[in-house]
Amino acid sequence: MFKVNEYFGGKVKSIAFQTADLPATIGVMAPGEYTFDTATQETMTVISGMLAVQLPGMSDWRAFAANESFVVAAGQSFQLRVAEDTAYLCTYA
Repeated sequence: MFKVNEYFGGKVKSIAFQTADLPATIGVMAPGEYTFDTATQETMTVISGMLAVQLPGMSDWRAFAANESFVVAAGQSFQLRVAEDTAYLCTYA
């Protein structure tokens, strides 16, 4: 069954599910700045909107638009800046 997750006072919400290959979440983020920690490798794909991402060990920020993805290794933290409501898909390896 699905598991609903809510973070940052309800500004980030996701639904966890199992794909044919990997566990995944699909969710939405309201405008704001967020820091996430990874337990496993995560591949995040923007579905709509845009994410500005500061990946682990990087000082610069990179923008990811719809249909673009980034990968964060297990045991890392990454930061997001969200300027508009943004939808995403995240798979976990």
